[in-house]
Amino acid sequence: MRWLPFELHTHTPHSDGTHTLLEMCTKARELGLSGIALTDHNTTSGMADAASVTEETGVAVIPGLEWTTFYGHMLTLGVPYSEWRDLGPTDIHKGIDRVHRQGGIVGIAHPFSLGSPICTGCHWEYAVQDWSRIDYMEVWHETLPPMRNHNAPAFDMWTRLLNEGYRISGTAGRDWHRSSDEDDPPAFTFLGLVREAGLPGTEDVVDAIRSGRICVSMGPLLELQMTCGEGSYGIGDVVDAENAGADASCELTVRVTPAAHTGRRLGTDEQGRVIIVETNAGEMLRLPVKEGADEIRCSFGAKGLKWMRIRLSGMLNGALATIAFTNPVYFK
Repeated sequence: MRWLPFELHTHTPHSDGTHTLLEMCTKARELGLSGIALTDHNTTSGMADAASVTEETGVAVIPGLEWTTFYGHMLTLGVPYSEWRDLGPTDIHKGIDRVHRQGGIVGIAHPFSLGSPICTGCHWEYAVQDWSRIDYMEVWHETLPPMRNHNAPAFDMWTRLLNEGYRISGTAGRDWHRSSDEDDPPAFTFLGLVREAGLPGTEDVVDAIRSGRICVSMGPLLELQMTCGEGSYGIGDVVDAENAGADASCELTVRVTPAAHTGRRLGTDEQGRVIIVETNAGEMLRLPVKEGADEIRCSFGAKGLKWMRIRLSGMLNGALATIAFTNPVYFK
């Protein structure tokens, strides 16, 4: 698996951003990003420059859109355009089906942001009748997301939906409108790509998000490999626990790779970091990360599990916070 950092929520002057696509991708390259999704509000006109910008900067540009409505903001990825203006508070699925029919995916943006009168429509109010139709959710929003109050209920909502059996991917979105040397650092969404070489394309990105091959991080990349019975599994995979044997015993290896991207103004301390193994049954294990260690191993029983993810906790700008988390491995 090839893990590449992406920014999945961006804006240019084609909606309300201040930097051109070229300026943003130049900055993205400085930060170490491999690609961005261009998600201007209710327009895809900014994609006209995408091919030339990618050729100049080497940063992939994935087509997207942010439906910006009175009832919430929804991100669409992988389709050139999909109509949104006829959607009311109870029929969001009509719009979602249009995106899916074209091979794209949909994600809820900043579901617990302040709504009217601070930001009309920013708070999610659409009635979702079938959560299996939602591909991903922005559980970390804006720069320095572990410190933003509106992200805690979004992360909790994602966890609750996982507990109910839905396989929804969790992502980060900077909601990138402008750049300054004084900006707080963003989180990156690392996507696990199957293709071993070359610039990632739209299908690569859509497939990674749809499949849940994702690690969200303020710094290090978290990877996991798990053996259960005769099978080997990674982030986003589905474990057939019934075929793993009566005890469904699993061996877990977590790899912590230091951040390679540059331009980060982030105060972190490797001492005191802890790997937390979380499941639908709650917290399973806490494993201290020794300074300089890059792998942690443990064993656990999979009986009764629906999902499992890894979270890295440590000091961030002087406060104890989540630094990174993976999307789940699922069990059936």
